[in-house]
This record gives sequence, C-alpha cells and structure tokens, in this order.
Amino acid sequence: MDIKKILKNYNLSNLTIGVLGSHSALDACRGAKDLGFKTLVIVEKGRDKTYAKYYASTGSANNVVGCVDEVFYVNKFSDLLKEDVQKKLIEKNVIFIPHRSFEVYLNSDFEAIENKFNVPMFGSRQLLKVEERAVKPNQYDLMEKAKIRYPKQFKNPKEIDRLCIIKVLEKERVYERAFFLVDSYQGFLQESNRLLTLGKITENGLEKAVIEEFIVGVQVNFNFFYSPINQGLELVGTDTRRQTNLDGLLRLPENYQKQILENHLVELKYEEAGHIAVTVLESLLEPAFEIGEKFIKAAEEMLGGVIGPFGIQTMIIPGPPKKEIIVFDISPRMPGSPGIFASPYSSYLYGENLSMGKRVAMEIKLAIEKNKLGEILT
Repeated sequence: MDIKKILKNYNLSNLTIGVLGSHSALDACRGAKDLGFKTLVIVEKGRDKTYAKYYASTGSANNVVGCVDEVFYVNKFSDLLKEDVQKKLIEKNVIFIPHRSFEVYLNSDFEAIENKFNVPMFGSRQLLKVEERAVKPNQYDLMEKAKIRYPKQFKNPKEIDRLCIIKVLEKERVYERAFFLVDSYQGFLQESNRLLTLGKITENGLEKAVIEEFIVGVQVNFNFFYSPINQGLELVGTDTRRQTNLDGLLRLPENYQKQILENHLVELKYEEAGHIAVTVLESLLEPAFEIGEKFIKAAEEMLGGVIGPFGIQTMIIPGPPKKEIIVFDISPRMPGSPGIFASPYSSYLYGENLSMGKRVAMEIKLAIEKNKLGEILT
C-alpha cells in the first residue's frame, strides 16, 4: 500500500474528513467543520439516525446547523475492507480518522487495518494494535521499554497475593471485558468457575486474561496530542469515566453494597457509559507530560512513532513521598470523551478550549499549508 501515491490524486482543496459512525465520530466531524473541511460518516443501515438525521448538516451556506455533511452506507462496518467501498471513499478525497469502534467492528484485524485498508488514515495505523493485550508488541511492551510504571501483573493465578482485577473477554460480546476482583488463588478459582458456569466467559478467554494488581486511587485520563509538524506534545484535556453498573452500586449504602455483591444480585460491570471532565493539580502536570514523552520515544523506537491523539488512562495514588501516576491503559487513537473540551488545558495553550476533533483538523490543515500531509497520514 502506497499512501503517498494515493494522495497524489487527491484534490487537497476539496478534502473530506471521514469517520466510522460510533465512539467519537461527532467530535471528529465538528472539529473538521470548524476548520472548513467536509465531513462524512460511515454508517450501517438501521443505525444511522444520529448522523443522518439528528446531527446532519442543514441550512444555508452562512448558517449551517449540524456537522455531518454526508452519510456513507454499508451493510456492515467490516465492508470497509472491500475494495469497491474503499475506492468510493478515495474518490471522495477522504482522510479517515480511526477510533476504538473502528478497530472493534473490524474484529481487531490489525493485519487488515495495516495492509488492506487503503484509505489515507490520520495517525499511525501500526500503533493501533498496541491496545490489544494479546498481540505483540502491545502497550505493556512499550511501557516496559519506556520505564512507565503500571500495575503489577501475575502470569500465574496461583501467585495472587493482593487485591487484583481480572480482565477477561466476555463470551457474547468479545469486545467487552468481564472484570472481576479477587485477592487469592482460591478466590480466582471460585469466581472464574462461577462465570464459566453462567456462560459469561470461556476457558479460552480465561487463559488469555490479564491478572493485574488493583490500584486504589483517583482515575484520570490524560488525553494528549503529539504534533509531528511542530514536534511538540500537548495536553488537550483530562477526564474520568462513568461506568455501569459500578456507579449505581457505589451510590448505595454500604450494607446494600455488601448484600448485592455477596449474593451476586447484580453482576458488577465496568462498561463505560460516559465521561466527565476533570482537572488535576498543576504539580501533576509535569509527571504526566513526562509519561507522555516516554511513550512517544518508545513508540518511535518500536513502531515508527506517534501521530496525533493518544490517551493515557491512569490512577493517581497518594504518597509518601508524593502523589504518583500509575498507568493502567494506553489508547493510541481518538479518545471516546468529547467532554475533555470542558477541561482547561488546551485553552492554556491556544486561548480557547479545543476538542480533540478540532485539534486533529488543525494538524491536517497545518500539514496541507506546509506541504507535509504525507507526514501525518499512513
């Protein structure tokens, strides 16, 4: 695949920013519209109204409401790998913005994403796979190389000697994980056997599960942007998660929490339902940037580098001697939280709050102006 050859046939004055209709598509579209680009959202038939109706661009040229200029229908999202679909997107001068749902709906087929999806993509497509813990190299390999602290992991459940969270893929929804907590090997056997019996997980999934020390702290996502054009790292915003049904359980009195968990009246879920913008103490910014810089260096050495957005999901734990940031997940693509717009960190740089979608569009526009578009597309 020769992206630069494909770009030679693009009309750079008539580019379209394209994105799969899920996750952070509206964020990408609004940012693109703000910078004067056309927008296109790829949708499946039957799940298109958000983009085709509620946020469709309407109105006159000087008074446009909405941010989705065009919807592009496919029977299923995996059709993106079909040559005729890609040909149509290329004819529309599409620059594609990847996000987590793009990976999931292509069944985490990173070989196909890297070698069979020929639409020019913003960011490093080679880096996307590090989010999957079962592939090599993965995010843990990068964090090892970068000397970024992450929770202790146990290869053998017999070695569990503290409170751990078990991250195992669900049986029915293989893109979701059936988290459970244990503090011993006996607890691991008891809970895993219960979930196997209920058909929630599989033996194969359990064998590939991540057994990770549970860190008690404040959960904060640092959403960074690395600009290859300016060769600079920026913190666009920070957020935290709202999760089902964990959030609801935590709002109950302690006696009800205990009763529910001990009797398995509710299966505890850590599914994301939304995000909330947060701020952090300024004393934590330098350590956070240091983690971001280390990740960029490791990614450059192992996978060719970082282009654009990446999220570092962390727990902030107390001292002594001082508070520390521990990384438990890295997302090397568009974040799923448009609410980071409401945190102040981009405004400290630019004098205005930026969404990640707008920051991506700014980088594309800058690359066009400097004749460096090939440096940010893969």
